[in-house]
Amino acid sequence: MYNIKSKHAEEFIHNEEILETLEYARNNKNNRELIEGILKKAEEMKGITHREAAVLLECDLGDEIQKMYQLAKKIKQKFYGNRIVMFAPLYLSNYCVNGCIYCPYHYVNKHISRKKLTQEDIRNEVIALQDMGHKRLALEAGEDPVNNPIEYILESINTIYSIKHKNGAIRRVNVNIAATTVEDYRKLKEAGIGTYILFQETYHKETYELLHPTGPKHNYAYHTEAMDRAMEAGIDDVGLGVLFGLNLYRYDFVGMLMHAEHLEAAMGVGPHTISVPRIRAAEDVDPEQFKDAISDDIFEKIVAILRITVPYTGIIVSTRESQKSRERVLELGVSQISGGSKTSVGGYAQEERKEDNSAQFDVEDTRTLDEIVNWLLSRGFIPSFCTACYREGRTGDRFMSLIKSGQIANCCQPNALITLKEYLEDYASSETKLKGETLIENELLSIPNEKVLGIAKKNLMSIQNGERDFRF
Repeated sequence: MYNIKSKHAEEFIHNEEILETLEYARNNKNNRELIEGILKKAEEMKGITHREAAVLLECDLGDEIQKMYQLAKKIKQKFYGNRIVMFAPLYLSNYCVNGCIYCPYHYVNKHISRKKLTQEDIRNEVIALQDMGHKRLALEAGEDPVNNPIEYILESINTIYSIKHKNGAIRRVNVNIAATTVEDYRKLKEAGIGTYILFQETYHKETYELLHPTGPKHNYAYHTEAMDRAMEAGIDDVGLGVLFGLNLYRYDFVGMLMHAEHLEAAMGVGPHTISVPRIRAAEDVDPEQFKDAISDDIFEKIVAILRITVPYTGIIVSTRESQKSRERVLELGVSQISGGSKTSVGGYAQEERKEDNSAQFDVEDTRTLDEIVNWLLSRGFIPSFCTACYREGRTGDRFMSLIKSGQIANCCQPNALITLKEYLEDYASSETKLKGETLIENELLSIPNEKVLGIAKKNLMSIQNGERDFRF
C-alpha cells in the first residue's frame, strides 16, 4: 500500500501508484481543462503533486507546453533570480566493489586504471581547484570498504578544509558516496559536510536490481532509504537524482518526485537539490546499449516541470551536458552547474594520459571555469561562489522557510555579487573581469533594501582592497 510517510522504500516508492499515475497522465495528456487547472495551481509557486507533474510531462499540446516554460522561468526568477552557483567534482578514488553495468568503476572492468588519492594528492588537487577559483566541491568515490572506508573520506574532508592557498579556500564540501549507516552519516555531519548526495539511478526495483547485479548497491531498499538515515543522523541537506537513460524516464521522473514528497512528509523537509544527469559514454560503457536515452527536447521539458513541481529545490546540471544543452535549461530552472570539471582521479593537478584513463564518464562541456563564468556573464547570469547559507546555519528547514517566504534573496543576491567579486579580483581573465564588474554595477541598482545594499557595497570595496570571505 502507498504510504508517503513510511520508512520502507517499497511503500513510499510504490510501484502500483507510479503505474496508476502514468496511466492517469496518458489518459489526460490532452485534457486542456485539467492541464490549465494544474498550471493555475502552480502559479501559486507552492509546488504540485507527482500526479499533476506527470500530466504536464505527458502533455503534447504545444501552447500549454509553452505556458509551462514561461511559468518555469517566472518561478526560477522569483526564487533564484539570475544566480547560478558554481561547483566542481573531486574524485578521490575509483576503487569499487559494485557491479553497476552503466559505470566504468564496476569491479570486473580490467581496462580502467584504478587510483586512490593520498592526502598529499588531495592537497595538490585542491590547490589546483582553488587556483581556478572554486569554493565548493562535490566529493566522489567508489564503494569499497577496504580502499575507501569512511575514515578515508573523513580524513580527506579534513584535508580539504585545511588548505588555504593564496586567497583560495574550499568553503563547502558536498559528499556523494555510497549509502551507509546512521553512525557514518553522523560522522559526515560532524566533519562539516554540506549536502549529502546520492543518485537513485532508477526507481524501478526490477530494473535497479538488474543494473546492479552484484555488490552492496544491489540492495534496493537500503539504497533508497539512505536519505532517511542521513537526515536521522542530522544531515540537513540531501540531494536526489536519477540517471536518465537507464529506465523509462516517465517512471523515474514520478519516482523521484514521490521520494521528494516522502522526505517532506516523513522528515519535515524535502531535498535541497535534484540532479538530472543523462547516461554518457565512458570506458567499458556504450550509451547505445541503453535504449531509454532521452532527447534534448525531453530533457528541457523535465527541467521545466521539475522547477514548477519543486519550486524551492535547487536543480543541478553538470558538465555531462554540452554548452548547447545547458543553455536550453538555464533559464527554465537550473540553479547550479559545474565548471572546469574533471571526472578522473587526480585529473586537476596533472593532465591524465589516455592509457591511464580513470574517468567516470566523458565530459561534454570541456570549457575552463573562466570560460564558463564569461559565458554566464554574457547571458546575464550571476556566477555565484557563495557558501554563506551553509556556514551561517541556513540549512534544512531554516533554508526552506527563508526561500518559501522570498527572504532568501536578501542574502543570496548580495552574497553572489560579493563572491563573484572575489573571483574577478583573484582569478578572472581581463575580459571576464570587465564583464563581471559591469554586471555587478547593474545588479546593485536592483537591490531594494537600503541596508543590504549598503553592506554589499562596503564588502565589495573591502574585497577590492584585499580582504576576503564576507557573507550575510
